[in-house]
Amino acid sequence: MFFALPAVMIGVAGCRSLPPSKPASEWTAQEARGATVFEAKCARCHYPTSTHSLHGPGLQALTKLKAMPSGVPPTDERLTEVLLHGRGMMPPTPLPDEQLADLLAYLHTL
Repeated sequence: MFFALPAVMIGVAGCRSLPPSKPASEWTAQEARGATVFEAKCARCHYPTSTHSLHGPGLQALTKLKAMPSGVPPTDERLTEVLLHGRGMMPPTPLPDEQLADLLAYLHTL
């Protein structure tokens, strides 16, 4: 599912240390539900806690970057746009509002 978002993120990530992901033992209920959505919709193409590419870029620290390759910051609004409408090789992923909110909460733990 997820994104053809930050291919350049991989290069940027290699230049500096990224903050660690929030441990699963500290997730809120919403973040845990978002992890389930990620596993069902995103994990076949994206590693959540690595910058290494699977079929799409690794997403470690995605929401902590100042800008995505497009130059725009990785805001919830921009991530929502990419998730729902796709971008590049990433197909659109229609999600109900609650699942989308849960997934965004989870992405902030990475």
